[in-house]
Amino acid sequence: MTTPADRLGATPRRATAQSLLTVLKRQPDASLSEVAAALGVSKVAALSHLTRLESEGIVERSYRAGRVGRPRVLFRLTERGTTLFPQAYTEMSLCALEFIERRLGRPAVGELLSQRAGEVADRNWSRLSSGSLPARVGELAKIRTEGGYMAEVTGRRRGSVELLEHNCPILALA
Repeated sequence: MTTPADRLGATPRRATAQSLLTVLKRQPDASLSEVAAALGVSKVAALSHLTRLESEGIVERSYRAGRVGRPRVLFRLTERGTTLFPQAYTEMSLCALEFIERRLGRPAVGELLSQRAGEVADRNWSRLSSGSLPARVGELAKIRTEGGYMAEVTGRRRGSVELLEHNCPILALA
């Protein structure tokens, strides 16, 4: 699988850039402190990487006013930065679905998608059939990440579990 760093020209410096891009893909509008903490580097080092990627049109910054003091600086991927992540599935999937719709009609597209969902569920059911809800959702996140969805589990409120997907082909197809 091609990584964002591969598309940028893999070097040790670009390995940090890949990690940074992954952080921003998973957490849009991250502060400098959040990026530095996620990378395990100083704010100065993080800012150096961010500034370089910003000059390349891969990262952009925005400002959000707080209650007091200077506005908060936030970083996110640009559209160009987002395209560094694998997305070849989108064009091919659209082409295939359009072909099926032209040849067999719209109901065939729905049938295909339902069948695919069933196959994925059947293949992974044993991995999800036991354990606590948080453990099962964690395993589902692993399954989805293996499928390229960049899934992660968060718990925004006590006693709740949330599954986030940062690279969803369904969104691209929709």
